[in-house]
Amino acid sequence: MSVTPIVAPFPQSRLRRLRRSPALREMVTETLLSAENLIWPVFVTEMQGEDTEIPSMPGVQRYTVDSVKAAAERAARLGIPAICVFPHSDQALKTESCERAWDPDNIGNRAIRAIKDAVPEMVVMTDIALDPYNANGHDGIVRDGVIVNDETVACLVRMALVQAEAGADILGPSDMMDGRIGALRTALEENEFQDVAIMSYAAKFASGFYGPFRDAVGASGRLVGDKKTYQVNPANREEALRCVARDLSEGADMVMVKPGMPYLDICREVRDTFAAPTFAYQVSGEYAMIEGAIRQGWLSRDVIAESLLAFRRAGCDGILTYFAPQIAESLA
Repeated sequence: MSVTPIVAPFPQSRLRRLRRSPALREMVTETLLSAENLIWPVFVTEMQGEDTEIPSMPGVQRYTVDSVKAAAERAARLGIPAICVFPHSDQALKTESCERAWDPDNIGNRAIRAIKDAVPEMVVMTDIALDPYNANGHDGIVRDGVIVNDETVACLVRMALVQAEAGADILGPSDMMDGRIGALRTALEENEFQDVAIMSYAAKFASGFYGPFRDAVGASGRLVGDKKTYQVNPANREEALRCVARDLSEGADMVMVKPGMPYLDICREVRDTFAAPTFAYQVSGEYAMIEGAIRQGWLSRDVIAESLLAFRRAGCDGILTYFAPQIAESLA
């Protein structure tokens, strides 16, 4: 229910009265940000060697299976409740059939088990899409240049079941195939994984802000064409809302808007329309712009908290952000 604010005329009303001291400002703060609102996306590599920084994402690194345990322990100390695992797989082992996506011993599943072994109470979220294992760099199976929907969904189901078996708490289907939420929910129920949650990338736009992420998972050099046949047109608000409605009707427990800040209007409308747990992803391009400007001295680090408050103000229950450890430390 909307409320019309009543404001007395000046000088009876001086809105600056409640801004004049830190204590007064804190008393009337409308939007709060805490570590509990954060999900930390981490990249885990199966390549040999030490942890390596991702050049297009300064300050973000790929972890080995061993070092991701320490990352999970750090997150727990900082009060971050969840980690989202993204695999960086061996380029030489990527295929058009993507069979490594449902290998119980692939890098993503090994990372799930490692995190759960180190910090059992940590919520582990995963990515459900074929691009980390796809020779074509696409989220789905490619046949004669076309990303085929139903065959891809069958593969995603196999991928989801091995992730659930490895100990995942939340599955994050990011592929944008039609019907995949219903198929995943049915498979989870039939295989006694009824307690595994689904956070659907329900409103995932065909955005230019994903470039550094594709570098991070090793998919950028592989991508043939673009993803406009399955991700939402950035111009289409109503289509995005239809996608959210469909995924909730098929059994999604939570929904996500991706990217984040350029789509805050969608975040607010999703939350107000559906009253479902709503998340947003502050994606790699957003991170790279903010972090790059900070390192150039053009912005202060205060803008990190400001950017995350924008998500909360827009109605998001939580944010996936590479800034999670930094902001959790500052909040502590």
